[in-house]
Parts: sequence; structure tokens; C-alpha cells
Amino acid sequence: MNLTSQNAKSLLQSQLKEWGLAKTNFEALRNVKTKEFQLNGFVVRVQFNPARIQSSAAKVDAKSIQERKCFLCPNNLPKEQRGIPFGDRYQVLVNPYPIFPEHFTIPLYQHTDQLILDKYTDMLDLAKCLDKYTLFYNGPKCGASAPDHAHFQAGIKGFLPIEDEIGNMPKETVYREDKLNVSILRNYLRNCFLIETSDKDEAVSFFNRLYPLLEIKGDDKEPMMNILTWYENGIWYSCIFPREKHRPACFFAEGEDNLLISPASVDLGGVFITPLEKDFEKITKDDITGILKEICIADEKMQLIVDSIKQNRWNQK
Repeated sequence: MNLTSQNAKSLLQSQLKEWGLAKTNFEALRNVKTKEFQLNGFVVRVQFNPARIQSSAAKVDAKSIQERKCFLCPNNLPKEQRGIPFGDRYQVLVNPYPIFPEHFTIPLYQHTDQLILDKYTDMLDLAKCLDKYTLFYNGPKCGASAPDHAHFQAGIKGFLPIEDEIGNMPKETVYREDKLNVSILRNYLRNCFLIETSDKDEAVSFFNRLYPLLEIKGDDKEPMMNILTWYENGIWYSCIFPREKHRPACFFAEGEDNLLISPASVDLGGVFITPLEKDFEKITKDDITGILKEICIADEKMQLIVDSIKQNRWNQK
């Protein structure tokens, strides 16, 4: 079976009839509270979604990972959960703890670490097949609740504000090839490389050269990043967000200063997820601004990367 958006939608419809947990949580999405903040030419929506507590508060330290069964390995999936294959390496699964009205997880069959370098090409292929959806990648310390099992996620287009905003936000081109344009977004509170291309190979080539310019911290296995990718009218769009921190200070704070927010790709795409109602009620525009600045790399560090690209200092730190 060739993977298509319609195949995925049909899988979701059948799973909602067969799988009680998924049915309950997708139905609950109809009643989630949302609110919206206007920032500097763009919006951030906040969603109160209690089902996401499992992801937002996930323990992703090595000891916790070792002590639990991997919930993305085929042998550990719920008996009700069915998937559709993508090639012989991935399967598309309905995410039973959704953020989007149509939300999927796309894990490798093989249990292998969440690392993007040799899988970015797969992400572009998936985005083309699932052209009604936005693909996203959360790094192992950037929101992935299964850092030990490589996977992507996909959510229905039109949900994330960034999809529409990138056309209007101030941009600066930092690299160009025949069918590829790479720019950075200005005044967006989260530093981001925007790849636009009609040539998948050019996108992969640029990504492979950008990757070693990004910092690998401590004993991490890859630079911290989140990626959003979608395919529209023959063009791939990829937003690559280099990260500075996994979780903001408010995640660990005590008392009134605590906000249980663990930002990942969806948050960087413009929808902040709050699994606790108290946080949904009290979060402010200033909180959002502070969190984005804290977890994303600073302007100065972003400029150093841009300078390396412009001066063709690939593969040099």
C-alpha cells in the first residue's frame, strides 16, 4: 500500500471505532479550552489539554527509560492499536493522546535512538506522502517522550499558526542554491532556519552541512533541535529550531512560579500545551515570551551559525 493522507485519515476513522482510549481522547479535544495571545505580528495559542500530562511530565532520564517498556516497539503496542506501513522501516499509528484533531505517531519498527541526521530524508518523504499533514520531529531532549525510539509525528495542516505566518514574517536569506532557499525569521521570538525547496536532495544536502554547525552539549548524541516540515504545491517547507534548553526554569519552580510546560515542536509552531488547568488560567504573554527566549538559542549564537554558513565554514565549529 502506498501511504497517502487518505490512508491515514481512514486509519484514524477505523481506530476511533475500535479503540476506546483513542475515541475518548479525540472526543475530549472538542471541549479543550483555548486562548490566544497577539504578539509582535504573530499569535500564540494556548491549549488546556489534560491528556498530554503523560508527555509533558514524562521522565526521560536514562534510569526511567531503562525501567519502562518502550511504548513504540511493535510488541508493546496496545492490542487495539493498528498501523499502516511506510516502506519496510516505519509504520503510521494513531496517537491516542492527541493535540491535533488528526494526530499520528510514525515510529521505526526497529528500536533505535531518536536521532535525526540520517532520517531527515525520511521526514521529507513522509511529508510528501502525507501532504495534508505537518510532520514534526522532537529531539531526545526537546520534547520527545520516547527518546529511545526513533519516530516522527504528524498533525493536520491548518492547526499551527506558523504555517501561515512564515509568509508574512520578516526574513533574511542566508543560503541559496538552484531550487533551494534558506532564510531565518526575524522578530519571531524563536530562532529558526526556514528551508524552502522543490528539490529534496538539496534540502538534505543543506541539512547535512548545517548539522555540524550546531552545538552538541555534554554527552548528548545530537544537537538539540525541533523540526516542522510540510509539503505544499511541489515545495517542501522545513522549520529547524536549534534549542538551548530542554525545559524552562518555570517547569522546575516551586509554588506560584511553577508552570508545567515542556516545549516541543507544537509549542514552537505556535500552540502552547498546558496539561494543568491552573497553568492555562495563569499563563501570560510575558511567560510565553520568556519561555521561548529561554529554550531557543540566543540571537548571538544564531548569528555565529549564520556567519559560518555565509562564509562557507561548513564542518567547522
